[in-house]
Amino acid sequence: MINLPHFIAHNRASAILRPPEPAVTDAYQYLEDLDSPAVLAWVEQQNSATRAELDGDPRFAGLCTDILANFRDTRQIPYFSEHGGWLYNFHQSADNPRGIYRRTTLAGYQATEPVWQTVLDIDALAAAEGVDWFLDGVDHCTLAPARCLVSLSPGGSDATVCREYDLDAQAFVAGGFAFPLAKSEISWRDPDSVFVCPAWDEDQVTEAGYSREAVLLQRGQHWEDAQSLIVLPTDAMMVSAWRFLDGDATPFDIIEASQSFYQKAYFHINADCELTQLRLPARCDIEAYSHGDLLIKLDVDWRYSGELFRAGSLIALACDAQTAEFGRAQCLIAPTAEQAVEMLEATRNGLAVILIDSVKSRLLTFRPDCGNWQPTPNPLPTGGVIEFVDQPWQSDVLVYNYSDFLTPAGLYRYEINSDAAPQCLRQQPAAFASDDYAAEQYHARSRDGTSIPYFIVGKKSRELDGNTPTILYGYGGFALPMMPYYLDNFGSQWLEKGGAFVLANIRGGGEFGPAWHEAALREKRQTSFDDFIAVAEDLIARGITCPRRLGIEGGSNGGLLVGACLVQRPDLFNAVVCEVPLLDMLRYPELHAGASWLDEYGDPDDEIEGAALAAYSPYHHIAPASEVRYPKALFTTSRQDDRVHPAHARKMVAKLHALGQPALLFETAGGGHSGNTAQEQTAEELARVLVYLYRQLMD
Repeated sequence: MINLPHFIAHNRASAILRPPEPAVTDAYQYLEDLDSPAVLAWVEQQNSATRAELDGDPRFAGLCTDILANFRDTRQIPYFSEHGGWLYNFHQSADNPRGIYRRTTLAGYQATEPVWQTVLDIDALAAAEGVDWFLDGVDHCTLAPARCLVSLSPGGSDATVCREYDLDAQAFVAGGFAFPLAKSEISWRDPDSVFVCPAWDEDQVTEAGYSREAVLLQRGQHWEDAQSLIVLPTDAMMVSAWRFLDGDATPFDIIEASQSFYQKAYFHINADCELTQLRLPARCDIEAYSHGDLLIKLDVDWRYSGELFRAGSLIALACDAQTAEFGRAQCLIAPTAEQAVEMLEATRNGLAVILIDSVKSRLLTFRPDCGNWQPTPNPLPTGGVIEFVDQPWQSDVLVYNYSDFLTPAGLYRYEINSDAAPQCLRQQPAAFASDDYAAEQYHARSRDGTSIPYFIVGKKSRELDGNTPTILYGYGGFALPMMPYYLDNFGSQWLEKGGAFVLANIRGGGEFGPAWHEAALREKRQTSFDDFIAVAEDLIARGITCPRRLGIEGGSNGGLLVGACLVQRPDLFNAVVCEVPLLDMLRYPELHAGASWLDEYGDPDDEIEGAALAAYSPYHHIAPASEVRYPKALFTTSRQDDRVHPAHARKMVAKLHALGQPALLFETAGGGHSGNTAQEQTAEELARVLVYLYRQLMD
C-alpha cells in the first residue's frame, strides 16, 4: 500500500513536463479553420463519438429532463431591473426557448401569480427575420426608460447587432439608432445621443479585435458627421465611453482608454467635447460618480496630496463635473490581507459596497455628510454571497440576491441607510434537502508555503476513507473571485448521489485583492497550478478522496488551469472537465481575442514571458501513452465562441488521440463563450458533464 502523504511529497516537485515542441511543427494548426468542411467533418466525428458514449448512457435522458424541469420551474426567481416604474425580466420557457423580454409592476411582481406583459419576443423575431437570434442585453435609457438599445447575438457569439427599441410601442424605432454586427461598445449619453465605440470595419479595431475609437452620435445624424472623440493606436487594447448621472447635478462623461487589459487612462469629456486626462494611476478602476466624487478602486499604491493610498483601497476623489479639477480624497475602505472590494452601487443618497471577507460577502454602506462619506450600519447577512441585482434610478433602494452553498437564493429589496428591514421578494425553491450536508473551509499549503483556502461541501457523515467521489473546481485568473454560490442542480445530481464538491480559491483570482491576483500574473502563472495541485493533494491527505475518485473542472481560464494540471499531474485525477479552454499558450494571441490578454498571461515573443508560457502550455506538454497514461478528459467548446477560439480544445484532443491518450470532445454549434443559448441545450450540456463524472468517478 502506498503511503499517500509520502507519495504526494515525493512526486510534488517532479510535475510531468516535457520540452515544448517548436510552434512550426504544429501538425494540428489546420483545426483553427472555422469554415473548412474537412475540419467540421472531423468535429462532427468527435461529437458523434462523445454522444455515443455519454448521451447513450441510460442516465442521460433522465438527467436532461430533470435539469430542464428545474430551469423551467415557475418558482424560480424572475430577476428584474426596474425602469420607469416597470420591472423588466428576460424569461425562457418551453413555449419561448429563445426567450421573451417582459414587464410588470412591483405590485404585480408581489402578487401570487404575477401578470407579465411581453414587450419583445425573441422567438418571433428570429422566425420573422430568419436569423438565429439570442438576446445578449437590453440597455435602457435612464432618462427615457421606455427607449432601449437591444443587443442581439447570432448563435450566442460576443459579436452583436444593436438596435433602438420602443418598449411602449413594442417595435424597433424607425430611423432610430442601429449598428451592424460587431464587438462594438454602445451606451446612452442622453435620449438623443449615444457614445459609440465601433468595431465593424477592420480599420476601427485594435490588434486585439476591439474598438479603438470613441464617437458621439446624435439622433438623426449620419455616421460620417458624428464627432470622433479619441482614436487609439492599433497596438492598444480597446476604448469605452459612457455617462455617469449624479442625481440632479451635472453628469460626468468619461472615456476609458485601455492600453492593455490592466493599464488604462481615463479622460473627462466636457460640454464642448474636449478631453482632459484624469491624473490617476494607470492601474485603477472608476466604479461610480456620486455627489461630486469619483469612486475609485486602486490596483496599485497611489500617493495623492501627500497621502499614500494602498493598493486594493476604495477612495472617494472630489472631481468637478465641468472642469475635471480634483479636490480632497477620502479612503472609504482599506482592505486587510484577507479582504477585497468587489462591487459598488451609488444610490440617490448613499453608497453600497460589497466587500469580500475571508471569501464571503459583506455589505458596507455609506452616506454623505458635510463633504465626506460616513459609514452606516446595515442588517445584511455575512456568511454567503451577496450580489447586486438592481438599483432603481433616483432612489436609495437596493435589490440584492443572497445565497450560499446550501441556501437557495433569495431576492431582497432594501432601502440603505434606513431602519427598515430587508423585504424578501422571492425565495428560490430548494433543489435538494440540505440538512445532511455541510460546507467547511480548509487550507492547503502550496509549493511556496502559501496557505490556500478552499471549501468542501458534502455529507456531514462521510467516512474519511479516501473514497468520496469529489469534484474540485477552480479558476485562478483575471482577479475574479470564486464565491460560495448555491449548488442547485449540482447539489441534487451530485451531492445526493454521495459526491463532494470542492471550490479552490487559488492565486490569480480576486479573493484577496491585487496582490493575490498578481502572484500568478504572466511568468508566474505556474503559481495557480501549484495552488490547485496543493488543494488536490490536501484532499487526498485528509482522507476525503483518492486519485481514482477525484475529478477537476474549470472553464475558460479555468480550462487552462485543469488542462495544465492534466498534463502535469495526471496521477492525481481520474476525471478532467475542460470547458471553452485556452490550451495553446504559444499561439493564443493569434486566436480571436487572445491578444487582449497579454497583461494576464504574457507575450510568447518576450524572452522571459515566452519561456514561462512554453514551460507550461498544456498543448505542448502532452506525453505519449507509452510514457504516462492520462485520465480520459472531456473537452467542450463552441463553434460560435469568438472570445476563446474552439481550436484550443480541438487541437488538444487531436494531439491526445495521436499520442494514444483517451479524450472526448463536444463542440456545440451555438452558445458562444458564455453559453448564451436555449435551455434545452444548456440542460444537455450539464447532463453530459454529469454522466461523464458518474462514469469516471462513481461507477
